[in-house]
Amino acid sequence: MKISNKILKKIIINIFRRFGLSKSHANISTNALINAEIVDAPSHGLSRLKMYCDRISKKIINPKPKIKIKKISQSISYIDANNSIGFVAADAGIKQAIKNAKKTGIGLVGIKNSGHYGLSSYYAEQAVKKNLIVFCFTNAPPAIAPYGAKKKLFGTNPICFGTPTSSKIPFILDTSVSLINRGKIRVAARSGKKIPTGVALDKFGKPTTDAKKALAGVQLPIGGFRGSGLAWMVDILSGVLTGGNHGGKVKDPFDDFSGPQNIGHLFIVLKSNLFVSNYNQRIKENIRRIKKLPRIKGVKEILFPGQSKFKRYKKNVNKKIKISSNVARDLKLLS
Repeated sequence: MKISNKILKKIIINIFRRFGLSKSHANISTNALINAEIVDAPSHGLSRLKMYCDRISKKIINPKPKIKIKKISQSISYIDANNSIGFVAADAGIKQAIKNAKKTGIGLVGIKNSGHYGLSSYYAEQAVKKNLIVFCFTNAPPAIAPYGAKKKLFGTNPICFGTPTSSKIPFILDTSVSLINRGKIRVAARSGKKIPTGVALDKFGKPTTDAKKALAGVQLPIGGFRGSGLAWMVDILSGVLTGGNHGGKVKDPFDDFSGPQNIGHLFIVLKSNLFVSNYNQRIKENIRRIKKLPRIKGVKEILFPGQSKFKRYKKNVNKKIKISSNVARDLKLLS
């Protein structure tokens, strides 16, 4: 079935309001979920709605958080999200980082006591629209084994970087350090579909295409030990540095209801003209040079990160959103 953006937004806001979120927090959370659907990232969209509501019901997401923002300097802020839903914590964090960067040139914001916040690119885009460069880091529940170990400990720990491009299309690199993001495996497990070969091992260390076995086993990182190292880096930046959980202590939001996740986030935002006044001209030339390179057979255009997602957004933003039977059942149950 398909539902219009407007009607779907109203339904989800009402669900979040029913579960105790304020009108503004319900709106922030709904916009993030719908954005994921529009850019064809359903693994971070409505398939997670029931999980968020279940955690609110179990009182491990605080629907009425008292978020505290501590000013460390003109450039640096530290946020205690009070176990809020991750969308709200991240929204407060990126807005504060943007505010700091506009004042001083650099905005650094660390967040603790948060939860899963959806797509990192969603927050990066907010900074890029203000002509700012941005890095976003967040850790996640155990999914990847450190290189040389046979037990999962690091999350899929996305790395996100964004920059203005002098055009309407932002350069946004948003990638997990696993070969496939965990949300896609969860969607596959729920719908009974197979996952690609070579992206995960079962609990016995054998390759598997069974999504449920992959969730119980280990996901494989990009680039072997390099991917493992990047996952470790993100765990340090978003967990150790911020006061959030780290070293395998982030709770799985779907399976572990023993307490809050206490995920950490780190946002770094920079004015693009910190060192040169003609950054927009230079980034335009940078992209132009790369796009002019000779292409391999079958490639019509060399795309920069974020370009495909921008096209999908433009294509889908005014279309009805396709809802799976599982999501439709969730919406009916939660309404």
